[in-house]
Amino acid sequence: MKEYKYKINGNEYNVAVEELDGNKASVTVNGKTYQVELDRPAKPAVTKPVARPAAAPAAAPVAAAPAPRPAAGGAGIKAPLPGVILDIKVKVGDTVTKGQTVAILEAMKMENNINADREGQVVAINVEKGQSIAEGTDIITLG
Repeated sequence: MKEYKYKINGNEYNVAVEELDGNKASVTVNGKTYQVELDRPAKPAVTKPVARPAAAPAAAPVAAAPAPRPAAGGAGIKAPLPGVILDIKVKVGDTVTKGQTVAILEAMKMENNINADREGQVVAINVEKGQSIAEGTDIITLG
């Protein structure tokens, strides 16, 4: 049963729809029951399902290009946090010094210089501009 309150020309009406069957309805208005016929059949009542907390969907893993294996004896300069590679400042064969910027990583809308933590020669560049990387990803491999 559905109940409604209407105000028509200043008069209040309490209306209760008791029963719907196709295009016929039993309606009570201010305590008096009427049998009415609708122009067209009433739409079936849609019941909303009870909302239940759903398990959080599993986060889809970010597909990253596989990093090449470091050359024998090589060590990588790792990303300190997840982000997107904006620029690579060195190329294979370059010699870098400790503290030299080798790449720029955008993380949390900030550009971060990735600096070499030791001296060495670049034997591999393991990422590309625009690539999303995870924390700990080897960006450059030094030999």
